Amino acid sequence: MRTPPPHLPPISNIPKGIFIDYGSSYDYKEESPEGKRNAGLDNAGKTTILKKLNGEDIDSISPTLGFNIKTFLHGKYTLNIWDVGGQRTLRPYWRNYFEQTDALVWVVDSGDRMRMQDCKKELHSLLTEDRLAGASLLVFANKQDLQGSMTDAEIRDALELQSITTHHWKIWPCSAVTGENLVSGLDWIVNDVANRLYYSTTITPSNRPTNIT
Repeated sequence: MRTPPPHLPPISNIPKGIFIDYGSSYDYKEESPEGKRNAGLDNAGKTTILKKLNGEDIDSISPTLGFNIKTFLHGKYTLNIWDVGGQRTLRPYWRNYFEQTDALVWVVDSGDRMRMQDCKKELHSLLTEDRLAGASLLVFANKQDLQGSMTDAEIRDALELQSITTHHWKIWPCSAVTGENLVSGLDWIVNDVANRLYYSTTITPSNRPTNIT
């Protein structure tokens, strides 16, 4: 395994596809600052996911106007997550937050079949951005707790994820309300960024349970 340089580029998260990340120095032994951005269309559940992961109350959620930054521990890593508003009027400004982004978390409302074409268009457009080149992509298929929601396989096909060859990607069914699969999804993208950029060993997953209640 190669010896990491003393200062490495920050790990990025999504637009509200998350989770999109930011950070500064990266310490392989202790805690490391890590930036993530969270993205997705409005009402997909991005902010609820972040609040659930951070142990905050989710009973009262307001639409994200602009962006929010959340910082919390995930295992031994400190994650700085940028939650970017998904309203159509805000989408042209997403690109203002892409600098030094290594991971993108894209949150999809699994119950909103009518907007899958719009969702696909916005996602594939984002992935052509030079500043997102090679960024790890986690697609959170949110609201799996709702009856009639699309399966992760249906969303994968609707978004044509199989056509993405420029980024490592994974689709992850989850529920922001129950917490199902949120932590394991975060584990995947942190591992993928670290393995892709820095070294070949796997980051120890968070000790927190997959289901957050």
